[in-house]
Amino acid sequence: MLHHLLQGLKRPLTEDPPAFDPDLAAMASTLDQTARARLGRSLSIRQVDAGSCNACELEIHALNNAFNDLERYGLRFVASPRHADVLLVTGPVTKNMREALERTWRATPDPKWVVAVGECGADGGMFAGSYAVVGGVSAVVPVDMVIRGCPPTPKQLLKGLLALFAT
Repeated sequence: MLHHLLQGLKRPLTEDPPAFDPDLAAMASTLDQTARARLGRSLSIRQVDAGSCNACELEIHALNNAFNDLERYGLRFVASPRHADVLLVTGPVTKNMREALERTWRATPDPKWVVAVGECGADGGMFAGSYAVVGGVSAVVPVDMVIRGCPPTPKQLLKGLLALFAT
């Protein structure tokens, strides 16, 4: 048994990191510089799940994992809407989450931007018309940008955030 244990410890137990993506690094750097020029500081993002299936959340979390590590570019996720500049809202807004989204939007200081993420955030997606769904994010709060995809990739999310500040 000791032999099998020692054999298992010889090979690496982690996967290799993905190849460096110069496009992703350049976009993140440009986004940070643009945010600093417009806000005077780095960009703070608050992610709000308004009733999604969590696919978009997985991609959003991938922006901040060890591979993409957006904090190195000055972009950061915050826990409180009072510290946020951008609300990334995922999922169709369910009737149960409507009030929470409205309160979060009101708690976010001006200037603020709202980004609807994914097909569900855009217009309710496959859940549109359900008895439990109010609709897309724009049915509850004003939306500045929509990043489509089911789910959008981390690169698409970063491009969308960059386009938000390019306007």
